[in-house]
Amino acid sequence: MLRSHVAAPSGAASSWQCGRRRLSNAWRGATVVTCDARAGRVSAALSSVAKEMEVTHVTENRGARGELTLGEKLRLGSLLEDGLSYKESFVVRCCEVGINKTATIEAIANLMQEVGCNHAQSVGFSTDGFATTTTMRKLRLIWVTNRMHIEVYKYPAWGDVVEIETWCQSEGRIGTRRDWIIKDLSNGEVIGRATSKWVMMHQDTRKLQRVSDDVREEYLVFCPRTPRYAFPEEDNGSLKKIPKIDEPAEHSRLGLVPRRADLDMNQHVNNVTYIGWVLESMPQDIIDTHELETITLEYRRECQHDDSVDSLTSAEYEGALEDGSSNGVALSTINPNQQFLHFLRLSGTGLEINRGRTTWRKLKGKK
Repeated sequence: MLRSHVAAPSGAASSWQCGRRRLSNAWRGATVVTCDARAGRVSAALSSVAKEMEVTHVTENRGARGELTLGEKLRLGSLLEDGLSYKESFVVRCCEVGINKTATIEAIANLMQEVGCNHAQSVGFSTDGFATTTTMRKLRLIWVTNRMHIEVYKYPAWGDVVEIETWCQSEGRIGTRRDWIIKDLSNGEVIGRATSKWVMMHQDTRKLQRVSDDVREEYLVFCPRTPRYAFPEEDNGSLKKIPKIDEPAEHSRLGLVPRRADLDMNQHVNNVTYIGWVLESMPQDIIDTHELETITLEYRRECQHDDSVDSLTSAEYEGALEDGSSNGVALSTINPNQQFLHFLRLSGTGLEINRGRTTWRKLKGKK
């Protein structure tokens, strides 16, 4: 999912390699040894679970001796000193920049997805099914996105360097949570935050599965010991209910078809593709004068390569916040940040795929 865009500067490869070596020599007893790529400091994190995990987690994507791959050596990312979160830096490429001369929301979501997968790989989880553990692979289970919330306070431009930190933690009995903090590496400014919920699905039956204790034990050793949230505020919008859009929708784009390139390693349409579909039905006057500030998506149904999708959008109304009704004043009339509701459905059956909410802020210099 994410790409690393910068090679290691001269003299720095050894320190980064140290940052990626943290588990290759760690499987002795119950101690996981980690190395801080920046400070070169070594710390030990005790874990009763680590000694039970298989060494093949670490070596399955490397050579027979467990050596680092070239990609791992050049990657600008590593576990933090405590081993409970992961940071990686990226240079924004020209192909990731949109009409506003800044990175698109899809590019940012792809970078988040990349750093999440690299985090999983760095602790030894498999890359053939997006961070699957040993037990999950035995039972043919995979992770799928249930909900995603992204806030962007400032979009990076072409050539800017962003640093993304991510970590995961348990979320009830049926899922797990992953959070991200995005910073401008040049000054340390937080320019974005995100959170997501993931659930397990059987790879063959495509039915959701409860997270078993065995799977939970395999990944909890790499999670913060106390809850840590990218959105610690009690009134943050990441959990705000999304009502179903009233029909007929104010704006629509019908008959969208997945491309082959939209399918991921789990053989379904990748979650970032849905962001693009949602934005396809946004009114052009908003696209021309505003930029996306927040987006929340709830994933209800898988989309396959032969499906056809309708994208519906309407301005959110004050009365729709709790009960889904439209008997109110449009939020845009009382809030300068335009707010919209979105709905993706299968064209033939009308079955719901996804629902969402976006908030837009005025671009500087636009009337």
